[in-house]
Amino acid sequence: MNLKHLIVAASLSAITFSACNEKKADSSEASSLPAGKKFIDPSNIDTTVNPADDFYQYANGAWMKTTEIPASETRWGSFNLLEDFNKKALQGLLEDAALVTDAKKGTPIQMVGDMYRSGMDTNAINKAGISAIQSELDKINALTDANSLVNEIARQTTINANPLFSFYVGPDDKEVTKNIGNLFQGGLGLPDRDYYLKADAKEADIRTKYVAHITTMLKLSGETDVDAAKHAAIIMGMETAMAKVSMDRVTMRDPYKLYNKFSLADFSKKTTGINWADFLSKINVKGQDTVLVAQPAFFEALAKMIQTTPIDSWKTYLKWHTISGMAGYLSKDFDQESFNFFGKIMRGQQEQKPRWKRVLAVVDGSVGDQLGKMYTDKYFTAEAKKRMLELVDNLQIAFEARIKTLDWMSDSTKAKATDKLHAFIKKIGYPDNWRNYTGLEIGTDYAKNILASNVFDYNYMINKLGKPVDKTEWGMTPPTVNAYYNPAFNEIVFPAGILQYPFFEKNADDAVIYGAIGGVIGHEMTHGFDDQGCQYAADGNLKNWWSADDKARFDAKTKMVVEQYNAYTILDNKHVNGALTLGENIADLGGVTIGYDAFKRTKQGQSTDKIDGFTPDQRFFLSWAQVWRQNIRSEEAEQRLVTDSHSPGEHRCNGPLSNFAPFYAAFNVKEGNKMYKPEAQRAKVW
Repeated sequence: MNLKHLIVAASLSAITFSACNEKKADSSEASSLPAGKKFIDPSNIDTTVNPADDFYQYANGAWMKTTEIPASETRWGSFNLLEDFNKKALQGLLEDAALVTDAKKGTPIQMVGDMYRSGMDTNAINKAGISAIQSELDKINALTDANSLVNEIARQTTINANPLFSFYVGPDDKEVTKNIGNLFQGGLGLPDRDYYLKADAKEADIRTKYVAHITTMLKLSGETDVDAAKHAAIIMGMETAMAKVSMDRVTMRDPYKLYNKFSLADFSKKTTGINWADFLSKINVKGQDTVLVAQPAFFEALAKMIQTTPIDSWKTYLKWHTISGMAGYLSKDFDQESFNFFGKIMRGQQEQKPRWKRVLAVVDGSVGDQLGKMYTDKYFTAEAKKRMLELVDNLQIAFEARIKTLDWMSDSTKAKATDKLHAFIKKIGYPDNWRNYTGLEIGTDYAKNILASNVFDYNYMINKLGKPVDKTEWGMTPPTVNAYYNPAFNEIVFPAGILQYPFFEKNADDAVIYGAIGGVIGHEMTHGFDDQGCQYAADGNLKNWWSADDKARFDAKTKMVVEQYNAYTILDNKHVNGALTLGENIADLGGVTIGYDAFKRTKQGQSTDKIDGFTPDQRFFLSWAQVWRQNIRSEEAEQRLVTDSHSPGEHRCNGPLSNFAPFYAAFNVKEGNKMYKPEAQRAKVW
């Protein structure tokens, strides 16, 4: 699978914003606790709530009542607080770099500074308007038939536009030392196929507003009212047809269902009108005779659409997706209308993020390692990395001990599980090998810089073909407030951005350290053994390493997890999808369990000394709850129920704890309390 898809599936949170040389930096500014702030702040606790009834509300309720979501955000919590801190730190780096106009070409300060400066030059961007991408639109308008359409899709692939599907290069899941080309479904403008197919009033309303949005955008591009409305209806019809043949998110959680290897000749027979050998040649891929296709049925249906749908409809469709995909880099009218739909209507966001934050995200996505060098030089210390490695090692020891005591797993499978745990690659802070951006030209034109970066990224990616898989590569940039597990590499990765308050603080007591970042570490480790990760062996290959009986017992345990989370609701009785969120729920169960086991190995973990009136165990669980606290807009919460593989924050906190005996002991949970479950009903996996 594509590393990008793996990170989405197995990362700590669903935040989207966005990743060793020994550093001599002595700044601890980014890893210190805010002045006068306690790691566990009693003022955040709602003492009117019984912790045995709703621990999430008890631990965070006062904070939630007094904390407003900023108008430019769709949710606000621990991740966002740290993200905001990091962005403000990065803002200074960006603005300093932008002031340097004579930096040597190709240096971090030149690339970061020029990209940021071009994105902040709103006068030039507004003056250019649609002309910034007119050359792209002209190529689309010149199409004459299905063959020219396929050629245009190929051309757009090379600029990473991917209007109908994505082509990417990554490890072959069954031969992970080798890179292979992959095809993955796409083509939709709305976040998920369900928005096109569900008959509910909410989805129907969104479809109506989406068509209105397309109409407005096409009018901004110069179309008449009549043409824009007609074309919007055509686009909606084409996307709906693609949604009907798209694989759903739950099915895509099965790596075997996504692993479909074809020779180019055999796949071409299934997709009449698309010669894949010819297509790969046109996207500059040479010497490949096979391809992995994640959703063959989608491509078979798409090939028929290409042959049967009028070329003028395809021209309309491609024009729309080009404009929509580039809207954030165009003049204010396009940018604002795009926000009005995708931000306000879809997510409940009241106003756009400040311009500098949006351009920062572009800089991080285009020259992220250059920015990452500047960030880690100033804000990440060797001391923090050393402390983090110690924590990871301690969690690894605790996980191994837990594996050895499992009563449902045979000794032979335990041995293989332990081998996999020992084989983890650990990446902390920043890459050992920074990415080389030689050949990427960053100038003064924002849209051109975006397209140049896209082409550079595409060529960088396809140049991996024919070469060994590089396991030193990172999938997140250093400032990112997140973490991930990648099964093909069998690695756990913790960027520098997350190794700060409220997740990590070198001077905090062990209880809060293990409850916060310890839970994060345990979460990512458990991804190696969740319903997806458990299908990959220690060497990263997709292959079975379980006995049949052990796998059956594992499946029975994970079925309990699905059923537990299916019963959870938010808003107006809207249910969590326990199958979609299974992997993350297993990881959360493992995170708190393994984090706690490791904590109990420390001096504080073996004591009963109180701090601020709380025992060590109570502080551990309060720290865990603090990680997941957030206020979230209802529109954002509803969209995440459909698209996010993570459960809502309150269930990420309470769900695992309701299965965990040490929590019961720490907060006197008894029969009759809402958090209580009889022993036989407690979901326990790892």
